Amino acid sequence: MPKTTSNAQLLGLALRAGKLVHGEEAVLEGFRKHPVYYVFIAHDAGANIQKKIAQKAHFYNIPINHEFDREALQQALGKNRTVCALTDQGFIKLVIEG
Repeated sequence: MPKTTSNAQLLGLALRAGKLVHGEEAVLEGFRKHPVYYVFIAHDAGANIQKKIAQKAHFYNIPINHEFDREALQQALGKNRTVCALTDQGFIKLVIEG
């Protein structure tokens, strides 16, 4: 199974487990209030949202992943989103190990 497919499945699993925040406002709030450890942003997301998320991620030293497009993220989450973030380090290990 390709790494992108396995990561999409992990995002769906993390969402059901409550270990994922999704949507621009929720992720930005997550940077401030919740432990956000890894960010996924669609590579075809708008320039403004990419800039906002990249600045916050850089400030908090959080890695960003651009492997998905908008449609792939939507399919993985079952919601129309361009950005999501993992809040559990166990899921991050699975993403990195692939």
